[in-house]
Amino acid sequence: MSATYRIGIIGCGGIANGKHLPSLSKLQNVELAAFCDIVEERAEEACQKYGSAEAKVYASYTELLKDDSLDIVHVLTPNISHAEISIAALEAGKHVMCEKPMAKTAAEAKAMLEAAKRTGKKLTIGYNNRFREDSLYLKQLCEAGELGSIYFAKAHAIRRRAVPTWGVFLDEEKQGGGPLIDIGTHALDLTLWMMDNYQPKVVLGTTHHELSKRENAANAWGPWDPKQFSVEDSAFGMIVMENGATIMLESSWALNSLDVDEAKCSLSGTEAGADMKQGLRINGEKLGRLYTNEIELSAGGVAFYEGRQESAPDTEMRQWIEAIDQDKEPVVTPEQAYVVSRILEALYESSRTGKAIYMNE
Repeated sequence: MSATYRIGIIGCGGIANGKHLPSLSKLQNVELAAFCDIVEERAEEACQKYGSAEAKVYASYTELLKDDSLDIVHVLTPNISHAEISIAALEAGKHVMCEKPMAKTAAEAKAMLEAAKRTGKKLTIGYNNRFREDSLYLKQLCEAGELGSIYFAKAHAIRRRAVPTWGVFLDEEKQGGGPLIDIGTHALDLTLWMMDNYQPKVVLGTTHHELSKRENAANAWGPWDPKQFSVEDSAFGMIVMENGATIMLESSWALNSLDVDEAKCSLSGTEAGADMKQGLRINGEKLGRLYTNEIELSAGGVAFYEGRQESAPDTEMRQWIEAIDQDKEPVVTPEQAYVVSRILEALYESSRTGKAIYMNE
């Protein structure tokens, strides 16, 4: 790699400290040069822990974007501000990684895509589950045609009781929805990517506000306040693609189910099937016999890079910086992420109206 890239972080909360900053700090050609958060103390803490010697702290993202020395900006704020900040950053001449989902609405996601095209800057969305070891191996199988034509799939994002009770996760105005837009978006992105199919035709969806009404409910992160729980607790949908392929999507933060999986998919093709539910398994028929192959994957990482075993976030950040350095398309393209946002919005609209939503624009 030839250059050192100066990065500005907008939003210094959980996703910044849990994923972006630890992984970016491992890269040799990255300088974490600017930090911004509406709670200035969070930006100060992140700067002290991860910032370069001359790193600056900002209370306003507009001030951060005036720094012409910054090459890249990571937008790690609530969904409501993804589009506003990302578009401003692109127009300020920065490459942008925005956390998932791309935006609160499909119209905002489209505006982000158009801004990237207009400015010529790179834009990617933080769908880090593509970079897991099982995901990368299954993608290779799909690309090699091992599954044939994939015509049925399931996107899994089910938690038994793990409602995020911090931040703005339960606030529909700021987030645009609950588990569907939070974790269902990961499962849907993963499934579409495996199928390499981004042409939805019709969508039917339902959302539920059932367990969210309960007081003092058991929950991994402590009981939620039903009065603050304005988003759905579960959402389910069917997506039919233009070629007839069908996807069933399931997402929930709280469901009476032991069938729990998050950011996983099951695929059925003309030649074989695959699922991630108990490790990575391939199933099919050969010589008149049914078979199931369990793929043995090495523990804990994705690949070896400069002597270290990489986690999915490490690989995600490395490949993002490589896309800029080598002027190539990022693994997660804005065009793909826009389709995910369109489908999510159609599922919510279908639930509100009780009708199937046809996607032809």
